Amino acid sequence: MKIAFLFAATTVALLAQHPEAIREGRQLFVRNCSACHGDTAKGGRGPDLTTGEWKHGGSTEDLVRNIVKGIPGTQMPAIPMPDAEAQSIVVFLQSLSAKGGERPTGDEARGRTLFFGEGKCFGCHMFAGRGGIFGADLTNVRANMKPSTLVERMGAMIRTVEVSAGLQGVVKGEDTFTMQVMDARQRWHMINKRTLAKPLAKKETPHPALPAADRNDIAAFLLKAPMVYDENAAWQPAPDFNVSFARLQKSEAEPQNWLSYWGDLRGTHFSGLKQITPLNAPNLKSAWTYQLGGNTVETTPLVVDGMMFVTGPLNNATALDAKTGRALWQYTRRLPKVASHCTVMTNRGFAILGDRLYMATLDTHLVALDAKSGNVIWDIEVDDYKKGFSITHAPLAIDGKIIVGVTSGECALTGWVDAYDARTGKKLWRTHSTPQPGDPNRKTWNPETSADFGGSPTWTTGTFDADTNTIFWATGNPGPDYDGTVRAGDNLYSCSVLALDANTGKMKWWFQFTPHDVHDWDANETPMLIDGVIKGQKRKLLVTAQRNGFYYVLDRNTGEFLAGREFAKQTWAKGLDDKGRPVVLPNTTPTPAGNYVCPDAAGTANWGSPSYDPATGFFLVSVREACANYTSMTKSPVPGEGFTGGGVEVDPKVGEPGSVRALEATTGARKWDFPLQIGSSATGVVGTAGGVVFASSNDGNLIALDSKTGKYLWHYYTGAKIITSPISYAVNGKQYVAIASQSAIFVFGL
Repeated sequence: MKIAFLFAATTVALLAQHPEAIREGRQLFVRNCSACHGDTAKGGRGPDLTTGEWKHGGSTEDLVRNIVKGIPGTQMPAIPMPDAEAQSIVVFLQSLSAKGGERPTGDEARGRTLFFGEGKCFGCHMFAGRGGIFGADLTNVRANMKPSTLVERMGAMIRTVEVSAGLQGVVKGEDTFTMQVMDARQRWHMINKRTLAKPLAKKETPHPALPAADRNDIAAFLLKAPMVYDENAAWQPAPDFNVSFARLQKSEAEPQNWLSYWGDLRGTHFSGLKQITPLNAPNLKSAWTYQLGGNTVETTPLVVDGMMFVTGPLNNATALDAKTGRALWQYTRRLPKVASHCTVMTNRGFAILGDRLYMATLDTHLVALDAKSGNVIWDIEVDDYKKGFSITHAPLAIDGKIIVGVTSGECALTGWVDAYDARTGKKLWRTHSTPQPGDPNRKTWNPETSADFGGSPTWTTGTFDADTNTIFWATGNPGPDYDGTVRAGDNLYSCSVLALDANTGKMKWWFQFTPHDVHDWDANETPMLIDGVIKGQKRKLLVTAQRNGFYYVLDRNTGEFLAGREFAKQTWAKGLDDKGRPVVLPNTTPTPAGNYVCPDAAGTANWGSPSYDPATGFFLVSVREACANYTSMTKSPVPGEGFTGGGVEVDPKVGEPGSVRALEATTGARKWDFPLQIGSSATGVVGTAGGVVFASSNDGNLIALDSKTGKYLWHYYTGAKIITSPISYAVNGKQYVAIASQSAIFVFGL
């Protein structure tokens, strides 16, 4: 990427020396761009392009990309043309603004000292993850502003508003009815303009006075200094916003919030809110809707003290006022060309710790954002996306660490679980999910080298037991998916749950649900942690409804199998033996001619969140019951390329029926069923202390049921497919329910 950028920048610099290149650029601009920006580039339907200031990046690489690929979320379309023609247009635009020839003249080193010292710039502004959020993040100002304009802005007035006595700040967002204001102490205020006692008083406050020489030096620092995060920088979470590890451990004490992907570190996906009950649930109404964009929004929102945080499918993200849905800030990531055939193009959410949000990306990065502003604190490469890796799940935040896994199941790659320092982004450890040389379990792959391309992806968020400092992380299918002839044996640690020491990543124990999987039955389902009584004895349990059609109860301290049974339609196994190993029936393995088996590859349960209701003892789960014809074929592995070894054809006669199902959590015994026209193993449920369970359906409905009986109470048709899980939260004592559907976040309240 850097080489390409330098080449493009050098090319443009050379072209700018030739008047004919500028003339050619002008001709191309008039032909392709003038309809929106005018023949002179002064603007029309599109913005003025002659100022030298660029909202979406002003480097040569940025400008060429904006022209050729468009700008997502704006009216700027992609204009198909060779890069050379786009470079000519950039030459023309830079000739108008003289940006290409303007260089900072100040002292960069002195400017750094002033910015972080006596100049006091860092009190309001951030650079490379350090500083305040009252003003704009200046990390990438070099891509948006020319030096003279930056120097001029340092002497400009700051526009503020006085809302009421004692409340004055900067307007960060406004519409006809609401205003989002940040005060000088960097606290958010959500203002309903219609309830104000007097009109808003808008003011202008001068920047702190700085001599011209100081401003030139600061500009040189901002425009020339490396944009590298300082690993030694102190991290003190904001006094009014700090999701400490202690809060994450005791999230049930603040049911108004939804602090992690599963709602708590144990994966119970349950809300302690009681305002919505079976009696009043039929009165639920739409509260607000926010359009996030894209067509595969699978995010599970986080809610912290009235702020909601959501991610979009292309690694964009937004902070919203959880009461009104008004956007507070937005983050957009410019993705490279990721290997989409090796992953699904989505993102399922954030982790939060302190005052930072953590997002894992499709180009295999881990990014820390300031939760109150969306400013990037640090951005590190987890692995090389060009290999075919990506990350789609929400990270897991624990004490000082951020844990992530990876996709790798269909492209002759192997999985792992990583831990990173939450402050610096430094990698702390990596645990592989296929046995490495020297591991005795490598013998479960025959030949042993087949483990080197054996999949076992780690693409869903894990859970955590603080009492034993243990991370529980699930793994997916071995590779290739359907051809087991090239990888004889059980193929550890695929289709398993791994118990990992949080300090070292060392594996304490493992349990494999589907040895030698040949049906793509990933075990990436929630490893839920509950306490229960088994045969009269109190036990610390891990419970899970698996894609293969079986429900399992394990001792989470030892991995011992305690109970299990079929919870949905399956035809591949007679049952589970006393160790929890499936007793596989003959003639259920895929063949070149095909073999008919239930369930299909999507499974009876998948990554949609189940819920545990402690009042009833029910494990609540969305179930899908389809069957399929499985075929196999043998091919050689090429890392980064498709490596499934066959295919699946769903039986259209059976269709894809489903249900919301309640199981007794300690045994898996079925308690009630609510039928769904179309089942989905990617839709989730959330139980609430009010006795209402909310379920999402593949056909676009959010459904309320009585937790004890499964009785229908209410539904809302969102108008689009739902492939995620609902949550519940409260603001100012009012309970809400939220769900993502296709491209939007829908929120409901009484």
